[in-house]
Amino acid sequence: MNTLRTAMLLAAMTALFMGVGYLIGGSGGMVIALLIAAGTNLFSYWNADKMVLSMNRAIEVDEKNAPEYYAIVQALAKQAGLPMPKTYLIDNPQPNAFATGRNPENAAVAASTGLLERLSHEEVAAVMAHELAHVQHRDTLTMTIVATLAGAISMLGNFAFFLGGSRENNNPFGFVGVLVAMLVAPFAAMIVQMAVSRTREYEADRRGAEICGHPLWLASALNKIARGAEQIPNEDAERNPAMAHLFIINPLHGERMDNLFSTHPSTENRIAALQEMARAMGSTAPANRREASPPPVEPEELPAGPWGKRPEPAPPPQPKPNPWGRNPTGPRNAGRRGPWS
Repeated sequence: MNTLRTAMLLAAMTALFMGVGYLIGGSGGMVIALLIAAGTNLFSYWNADKMVLSMNRAIEVDEKNAPEYYAIVQALAKQAGLPMPKTYLIDNPQPNAFATGRNPENAAVAASTGLLERLSHEEVAAVMAHELAHVQHRDTLTMTIVATLAGAISMLGNFAFFLGGSRENNNPFGFVGVLVAMLVAPFAAMIVQMAVSRTREYEADRRGAEICGHPLWLASALNKIARGAEQIPNEDAERNPAMAHLFIINPLHGERMDNLFSTHPSTENRIAALQEMARAMGSTAPANRREASPPPVEPEELPAGPWGKRPEPAPPPQPKPNPWGRNPTGPRNAGRRGPWS
């Protein structure tokens, strides 16, 4: 079914591309747009994941330079029956995460340093379970291709005036067609992008909660990430808004509406759905919408969770090397008795 959805999406986006080409240059413009769309689709399939990671300046990590973070992803992947994805860190204070890749065998998950610094061990696990759910459902291919094609269509719309201004072209609609292409193409691409993202987020929430076994962990994480995204700008995402729908929470400022024009469902609605799921599972953890996080417990009392036993702390005083010269898996404050301490 997901393969069929991907094929239908590519066909729709290609048709939109061809329509813009026709408005700009008539039949000749449509053929050129078809060739560009075919090349873009092919490029997206093989390289869009690398592009997304590069645009967010993500750096690959492993068990040596991010041991706890890597161990969580590794154990959750095993729990979900997935191959171990490549694991990345983004040096960005806004808490957020995304997944990318054309299939589970070539997938990657990425979390920001802000996410690992601000969320508990359980909440990080829930977020990564959500991203692995996208991988399992093969949403990563669809969403990455959508991001690439949406950006390409928007660019074509922006250049419509220059591409269609010549009187020698075969544009049957003249300047009106060019104007329609400039205004409608980016808008139509945005609508497709938003529609795809919103329906898949709810399903990834549900499956992610199943993988980690605790819906309220994800509810708490969504609450914290949403508040962090409101307060902390993500400059890379602001420069590349076509990538916004890849993240677990919209990283752009001013996106709060749960309607057709929002890239993500309302966070409150997502939390409510997870709380309902927790009740159905018989969870006894707190279900307050505003602060769904379970109360702090001592490290030895932490539940094993799907990743197994909590990793033993590295022997001091030999810190692991990492890309930024500091601990990328969260603060270790001696006065704080939490899952990262």
